[in-house]
Amino acid sequence: MRHQGTPPVWSVSYVSGLVRSGAVRPKRGLGQNFLVDVNVLERTVEALGEVRGRTVLEIGAGLGGLTAALAQAGAGRVVAVEKDRSLIPHLLANTRAWAAVEVVAGDALALDLRGLAGGEALVAGNLPYRVTTPLLLKLLEPPLFWPRAVVMVQFEVAQRILAEPGEKAYGALTLAVAAVSRPALARRVGRNSFYPRPEVDSALVVLDRLPRPAGGLGPEGLARLSRLVRAAFGQRRKTLVNALAGGLGLDRGAVEQAVRQAGIDGGRRGETLSMEEFQALERAFRGLVGGADGVDGSGRGRSGPLL
Repeated sequence: MRHQGTPPVWSVSYVSGLVRSGAVRPKRGLGQNFLVDVNVLERTVEALGEVRGRTVLEIGAGLGGLTAALAQAGAGRVVAVEKDRSLIPHLLANTRAWAAVEVVAGDALALDLRGLAGGEALVAGNLPYRVTTPLLLKLLEPPLFWPRAVVMVQFEVAQRILAEPGEKAYGALTLAVAAVSRPALARRVGRNSFYPRPEVDSALVVLDRLPRPAGGLGPEGLARLSRLVRAAFGQRRKTLVNALAGGLGLDRGAVEQAVRQAGIDGGRRGETLSMEEFQALERAFRGLVGGADGVDGSGRGRSGPLL
């Protein structure tokens, strides 16, 4: 991307010039911080794996830096989604050299991302920090249409995604991701890699789709697992038995028996349980907890499997 003819959209001077001239006004409400680090752009494309000839769905295309990088890397089709319509003219101008780029003006939270992808696609994007969790949950709706996603998130969110049982950051988001994908940290990204400079560090996170979600659970099982996770994390200071009994509205004795059946100490707290232990709970609670909550008429979770 450093050869002659590389678009200036990746440079601090280009972005800051647009801002100083008033041509672009970063919107705090949309969490707009434009990536101006070519090394991070290259790492994003590299982390996606082989993009040549593939479809890539990009969320939060902004001024088109990553969009152009993906097209330049040989992507067969780049669907660039951008909510801020004032950026669309710049995005179109910066990517017009590549016929593979399709610009979509719209809110990724409201759009049919699966339909836009038109089949299996890679996913990439700098997720707006104010809506990172809702966007992640939308992407996590099973069955996943993407084999790999590489997303830029706030570093604190990356810590939550990658946390281990018992750690402070471990929670329902950790399990929502782990139920359907295998997460990994590709790179921590400093504040100086963006313009305007944000107040926090970021991270590139890679999500690889699991062959079978949560050990092979179907929609009903995933919905049951979701209810158990929400109840277990609903009151972190309570023991597992008390949290599940209160959160699910079940008899405490019945909950104690089911937890024992799962081979788990009921005196533990929900944040110490691994995904495998939550799956054991799902099996033990099949006669006590229904699986209708959180599943729409298509059989897919409405907002991701576990939240």
